[in-house]
Amino acid sequence: MTCIGHLGVGHIGGCLSVVELLAVLYFEEMNIDPANPKMEGRDRFVCSKGHAGPAVYATLSNRGYFGKEELLTLNQGGTHLPSHCDMNLTTGIDMTTGSLGQGFSCAVGVALGSKLAKDGATIYALIGDGESQEGQIWEAGMFAASKKLSNLIAFTDYNKLQIDDTVAKVNDIAPLADKWKAFGWNAIDVADGNDVDQVSAAVKQAKANRSTGKPTMVILNTLKGCGVKWIEELGAGNHNTNVSE
Repeated sequence: MTCIGHLGVGHIGGCLSVVELLAVLYFEEMNIDPANPKMEGRDRFVCSKGHAGPAVYATLSNRGYFGKEELLTLNQGGTHLPSHCDMNLTTGIDMTTGSLGQGFSCAVGVALGSKLAKDGATIYALIGDGESQEGQIWEAGMFAASKKLSNLIAFTDYNKLQIDDTVAKVNDIAPLADKWKAFGWNAIDVADGNDVDQVSAAVKQAKANRSTGKPTMVILNTLKGCGVKWIEELGAGNHNTNVSE
């Protein structure tokens, strides 16, 4: 809220819907070292819905990757924090994303590389529900199952809204868990993806699934703009939103 409010506009709804997930991953689960961000064998996170970059930046800042004052430079000239994630600009970002579908494919490739290197890392990826209408998502998902990438844990931010309307009206992706299972994945459906305890339990279950030889998709039923009532109530207009500081 601070960095987008300072800028005046941004993808605040889709950022607030994934805050709890980021907190669980970066503060509870991921094997990372802010003092050594390129550490070999580290866990990696790919935010395929790259417009949620500000939420990732806030998390990285609170985790100690860079100072909080940098958050006020979001998407301004000379910034290290563009509106969409850029691994060449921001310390702690593992993949440049923004073109929907491509980040997930990259995460699958990273997971394959990690498996071949036998470095023991877990690769995490976040995709959007509107993004899940992209054919590239399913091509990558099929490949991940084919290569038995059990070191890959992905999350769908299932907030039911996309830029034009509800996901169901634009191109319904339900039943999502059944689709991923049909593609050879484990699927975990989280009733409240904005509840820290439920998210934490799902991540632990997903990590335990590594023994199945399959990648795991965690479907987070979230609320777009969660925690800020007027943003929650924007409905289908909740994409790139004006935010007063």
